[in-house]
Amino acid sequence: MSVIEYKCPNCGSGMVFDSKTGMLSCHSCGREDNIEQLPDPMSPNVFSENEVMEYHCNSCGAVIMTEAETAATVCSFCGSAVVIGDRLSGTLAPAMVIPFSISKEEAMNAFRKWCKNGRLTPNDFMTADRIEGITGLYVPFWLYELHNKVEVHGHGTKVRTYRKGDYQITETQHFDVYRKIRLNYVKVPIDAAEKMNDELMDKLEPFPYGKLKEFKTPYLAGYIAEKYSYDDKELFPRAKEKIKEYINSYIQSATSGYTTMSFTNKQIDTRVKQADYVLLPVWMVHYDYNKSKYTFAMNGQTGKIVGKPPISKAKVTVWFASISGATLLSLKLISLMMGGGFW
Repeated sequence: MSVIEYKCPNCGSGMVFDSKTGMLSCHSCGREDNIEQLPDPMSPNVFSENEVMEYHCNSCGAVIMTEAETAATVCSFCGSAVVIGDRLSGTLAPAMVIPFSISKEEAMNAFRKWCKNGRLTPNDFMTADRIEGITGLYVPFWLYELHNKVEVHGHGTKVRTYRKGDYQITETQHFDVYRKIRLNYVKVPIDAAEKMNDELMDKLEPFPYGKLKEFKTPYLAGYIAEKYSYDDKELFPRAKEKIKEYINSYIQSATSGYTTMSFTNKQIDTRVKQADYVLLPVWMVHYDYNKSKYTFAMNGQTGKIVGKPPISKAKVTVWFASISGATLLSLKLISLMMGGGFW
């Protein structure tokens, strides 16, 4: 087992990936190194002085306790960023990664602003101490390229109504409809971490796939990373289900122009052309509020925030009262304009 840390050549402090500069940075002395020019730490004899047989922090010596899926984390005692090398090798090595572009400070500010925009959110919701618990997490995804062969048979009608003398005539034509379609979808994302909420991850899309980079472990320094819990074959059924609505929508558009359309047979053959294992950046906030658990997530590249905040009953009461008052005032004004009186 190996623990990989990136020590600053100047001062020996731990280095982390800086989302603003795209460099590996030392927060102690300010040194920056280009990730693209660093040697691969997973190759033989690279960073071997930092490898040990147990998961220990190389900065303070503390034992690093992680779940089986964790591939990168932060030491709870000294805050040093560590990457667990043997969980990122072989079949567990991601092909690509989208680095964080939003810093922790920016994410915290964005969460605060987002919460303040909630008119019915309690005033003490998302206080500073809760926001500071934000976690930068690289979530494992499979990106599928799916090729689909589609054949549909159906019955369509075209109805025309017109008048002829004193008569209204309805003319109905019947058609046998057949379509043979090829549809290819690329970079269909499915999150592969058991602990992540699938609905929450789906709502974070889209990720900017043009920002994908060849995977290098320095990107993980300073963040937590998970390895996949399910392989691409196990998640293939979910990927098929995810594109189903898009396929049906295309079929509808390909058979438009009829007054009515009913399908008698629909065959969809979906094959995986390619599935790439990637890590995508997500800021997460977990906490309890009034004995209920809340989870919020932010796309670490686009800044999109998803989650459902609690509702203040007091604010709801005030809001309904204001709406009712405004409605009553409007009705009274209308009554006066029409010559009526108050009631």
